[in-house]
Amino acid sequence: MTGQLLHKFRNHGPLSRRTKFLILALVPVYFMAAGLFLQPVNEVLKGIITIIREPDFLITDYIAIGGIGAAFVNAGVMALISIAIVYYLGMEMSGHTITSCFLMFGFSLFGKNILNIWSIMMGVCLYAFYHKTSVTRYIYVGFYGTSLSPIITQLMTVGHLPLAVRLPLSILVGIIIGFVLPPLSTHTHYSHKGYSLYNVGFASGIIATVIVSLMRSFGLQTEARLIWSTGNDVLFARLLLGLFGGMIVFSCLIAESVWKRYMEIWKTYGLSGTDYVKSEGFAPTLFNMGVNGIASTLIVLLVGGDLNGPTIGGIFTIVGFSATGKHLRNILPVMAGVILGSFVKTWNISDPSAMLALLLSTTLAPIAGEFGVVAGVLAGFLHASVALNVGIVYGGMNLYNNGFAGGIIAMFLVPVIQSVRDRRARARTHDSL
Repeated sequence: MTGQLLHKFRNHGPLSRRTKFLILALVPVYFMAAGLFLQPVNEVLKGIITIIREPDFLITDYIAIGGIGAAFVNAGVMALISIAIVYYLGMEMSGHTITSCFLMFGFSLFGKNILNIWSIMMGVCLYAFYHKTSVTRYIYVGFYGTSLSPIITQLMTVGHLPLAVRLPLSILVGIIIGFVLPPLSTHTHYSHKGYSLYNVGFASGIIATVIVSLMRSFGLQTEARLIWSTGNDVLFARLLLGLFGGMIVFSCLIAESVWKRYMEIWKTYGLSGTDYVKSEGFAPTLFNMGVNGIASTLIVLLVGGDLNGPTIGGIFTIVGFSATGKHLRNILPVMAGVILGSFVKTWNISDPSAMLALLLSTTLAPIAGEFGVVAGVLAGFLHASVALNVGIVYGGMNLYNNGFAGGIIAMFLVPVIQSVRDRRARARTHDSL
């Protein structure tokens, strides 16, 4: 009887567009429900107000400053808004839909909130209008570009300026950021050729460097910040493992041959632009997401890290990009390189910045995917050092700090690996100038 019901369920036909979006929306709803259960509603509202008012450059854990409920509700609302925008723009579900919405959720646990993203999104829409093209072409760039939203909050909290100056200034800067992101992110993609998955993070790092340098030139300084919650490992492990386990089970229920198609995902390099929803289908992609989510959660616990807003954000980044390039074969070598580095470098793997580097170093998964385990370990080893030092140039204002570091490593490492692998490769004079 069970087998007949399962066969009937699987052969009900392909999931409709609306059903796929509803399934995606269940993830933020799951955490919002958990948040409202864990924190009284009146405290959630107060916590969200605190989140909006607080400076939120790296590292600012919303769970520590607003509470678990407020952080989950803020992140859930942000993800639902992103899903709704894509849906009502008439776009089809793709791997990039999943990735962008999961990143919006994850980073809304430590930097993005329901107030500080909109001027950047306005800038992207203005860019589309200026070039007389559909905003659907750039909407994902807009979602990713909200990695610079701490700049908006910072400008809004400049104490010696009146509100009448701070508000229009922050809106103007956000619009400028959104307007320059599409062309700049296109250019940066060519520089690393898709070997760093967080391409907009690389472009955002360049923009943040310019803006923060200008701010410092006018006497606006940012201080080092580390707000990091602890003590919730068991609770968050249950929430995360329950969700990711549910993804695996559900994917097996809605489609046959999931494992076979999952193995096809393993064969890919995972270069930027990969879309597993289009190439392998929704169910195998969901399976891959669940597997990577369980693996990354367990790795955090095994190395002695904390499960909190930033690390859950890092885990969700891995899970989100599991729809557009990441799988166990290409992320584990890179993570191993970061862990190996912790034994010989001056920091501990359980340190906050190192934990984020461990999770977000997987931006370099395509290097391991194409060039093998040794190259992946080397990429992770180098990435950790760059990620832990490069953020000083923009004072933590780019939430995708590891995207900036990953772009640098990919630009440095890939040409060297290719030249070693292929002895016929030569640096030609006109290409090297």
